[in-house]
This record gives sequence, structure tokens and C-alpha cells, in this order.
Amino acid sequence: MSKVRVGFVGTGGMAQGHISNIINNPESEVTAICDISQEALDSTVARHPALVGVPQFKDYKDLLASGLVDATHLDTPHTLHHEMILNSLDAGLHVYSEKPLVCTIAHAHEVLKKLEETQKTLVLGYQRHYQSEFLYIKQKIAEGAIGKVQFIQGLQCQGWLKGCANTWRHTQELSGGGQLNDSGSHLLAVLLFITGLEPEAVSAFIDNFDVPVDINSALSIRFVGGAQGNISIVGNAPTWHEDITIWGETGIFFMRNGKLEFCDADGKRSQPTKEEMPAGSTPDANFINAILGREPVGSPAIWGLRVIELTESAWRSAAEGRTVSVDRS
Repeated sequence: MSKVRVGFVGTGGMAQGHISNIINNPESEVTAICDISQEALDSTVARHPALVGVPQFKDYKDLLASGLVDATHLDTPHTLHHEMILNSLDAGLHVYSEKPLVCTIAHAHEVLKKLEETQKTLVLGYQRHYQSEFLYIKQKIAEGAIGKVQFIQGLQCQGWLKGCANTWRHTQELSGGGQLNDSGSHLLAVLLFITGLEPEAVSAFIDNFDVPVDINSALSIRFVGGAQGNISIVGNAPTWHEDITIWGETGIFFMRNGKLEFCDADGKRSQPTKEEMPAGSTPDANFINAILGREPVGSPAIWGLRVIELTESAWRSAAEGRTVSVDRS
């Protein structure tokens, strides 16, 4: 194909940056857009003049059957992903899915099975898998730069409770869960991705603040091999902040709001230079390159399974008031 033809399903706020990325890539184009809201479609066209005249759809199944696209870009509420991914793959299309991949372990396995059957490309919208700093940490851990990972800590705080009030994100039927399964899934995904740790057991406490979905979540985790971890998702906060620390036998990585620092075995701290770190990318660029066979998928569907395994287990632990084994398969 000379250009990858992409159809967007869902044209809300999250889709807008992705649309720009696809339009501005000389090897891809947006050839169809779909949303149940005509107002959302009109607003999207107004923001992106390149979309003037591009066919519009209200039902995504009509887009799939149109013959206008080689791939779908799914930017819809979480619980819709499962059906839309499977139907896109059955239609012979490649898929970009916003996170989380799906909202249940069973659905994740169905997606992985369908991918194996169809041999199509699926990129999951975890942009941190492409960020230079995280790729650097992953590379150094794999090389043994800090020895065996012993402990990890992750904190994410956002004004998620107020910011998402009266939206589908606070509706269990559409969101499939709260902040742990929404922006929190980015934190879970990148911690598992860079360390290679496999959760074995989790003890979780969750506060919903009288809304249907989780807002604040505190997870204590034991990993296969003995490493431990704490992950804190705070949705009732007045600001945004993120803090990641990886302790190893001979060193520590600190990641504070996107700034990386390394501490060696002697306690000396330093900041890696840009020249030392791998080149970064974006999930959208990787999606097009992977479809064209130029590079492997950087955020494959397996990470959707790994995240929902830990998330479902945390939900179960909080509901039952006990430590539970992580349902990993």
C-alpha cells in the first residue's frame, strides 16, 4: 500500500492528537471517521481541515464494511474495545486500540486468540513504551546495571474524581472501572514493561468516594522471585504528579514527573544524557511502521492482558478484604 488508510472510531478529546499524528505522517491518511455524535464529527472536521469531505459514519460496523480503510483507530469508552477489536480483525483490518485493551481477563484472551488467527497488527495506546527514559531503564535492567530488581514504587495522582465527574469514565458500564483501569493502567503497564516482573499476589484497598468506580487505590504486590512493590493511584488530588522508583541490588532509578535520575551502589546520583538514551517514538508512528513491516510492535496486546490480570486481582482483593493470587495465564 502507498499509504495506510486509517478509520477513526470515536472522535472525542483523546482522538484529536492521534488524528493529527496520522494526518501528518506522509505514509498514512484518515479516510473515514465515525462517532455516534454528529456534533463530535463536525467539531473534529473543524479542527482538522484535511478531513473535509472524508466519509462519516454513525455506526462503526458500516465503517468496517465500507472498504475505505486498512486499519481502525479505536478511541472509544473502554468496555466497547473488546467487540470493536474483534470485529475489526474479522474484517481483515489492523487495529490501534486506546488503553486499556479490554476490561476483563477473559476478553483479553479472546483478543490474543483472534490476533493469532488473523495475523494482523494491533498496537495498544501505551505511549510510555516508546519514551526514551523508560526504554533506557528497561535496557539497563536487562543488562544487569542494577542487579536483580528488589522493590518498585509507583505513584500517580490526578484530579480524576472531579475532572471526570458526570462523564462515561464514572459509569461502570462504559468505563469498566475507575482510575486504576484508566490512566492508572499506564502506570501498571510501564512498571511491568520495564522491569519484566511478574505479579504473584496483591493486597489492595480501594476508595470509590461514593461514585460507581474506583478513585483511590493502594496496591501492595509480591512478584515471582521475591521482589516487592507498592502502587498508589490517587484520583482525588488537586494536581497531577507521577513518581516511579526502581530499586535493584546495585542501583536505583528515580523517575519524577518525566525526569530520570540514576543512583549507583555508592550513592552517587547522575542524569543520563540524551545521547545515552534510545531514540523515542510514538504509538501512532509505530502503528504505521508495523503495518508496513518496518518495525515490530512496541506495545503489543500482551501488555493489555498483563495489566488487566493485575487490575482484576486488585479489584478482587479490595472487594474480599484479603491478599489474593494474581490470576495470570
